Amino acid sequence: MINPTAQKVQEMLRSLGCDCTVIEFSESTRTAQEAAQRAGCELGQIVKSLVFRGQSSGKAILVLASGANRVDEAQLSRLTGEAIGRADANFVRSVTGYSIGGIPPVGYTQNIETYLDEDLLQYASVWAAAGTPNAIFEIPPRELLRITRARVTPIKPNP
Repeated sequence: MINPTAQKVQEMLRSLGCDCTVIEFSESTRTAQEAAQRAGCELGQIVKSLVFRGQSSGKAILVLASGANRVDEAQLSRLTGEAIGRADANFVRSVTGYSIGGIPPVGYTQNIETYLDEDLLQYASVWAAAGTPNAIFEIPPRELLRITRARVTPIKPNP
């Protein structure tokens, strides 16, 4: 039986026209490494849904990052036009409705400014969280881009 939260994500995906299937595991998919192990894919194919907070506006900013990459916060600040910081667990839950470790890329109660890591586009498919820390789904990155309406950008620090 599918977890009600994962089922909600499954229904959201279907409502967006996605033919994706949420898969639940008995083991954790909370970290990118754990998710890659469960999915049997490269770390870079995992979509990390990271929520930041604008320091002056207080708005939520979502970054859909490749599991292999760290986010260049200075670059993100330039993109958003303000200093940003990592959001705490309470803020993340209040704006997304989900807990850290299970945040899906869609299905929030409010519109969130969203950026998609350009490195995700190199893969035929990627895996994203589905609302719980042990549920994920596979999706072509162009389809992920369509359903999130994200802005594609480089997010990793320059070497």
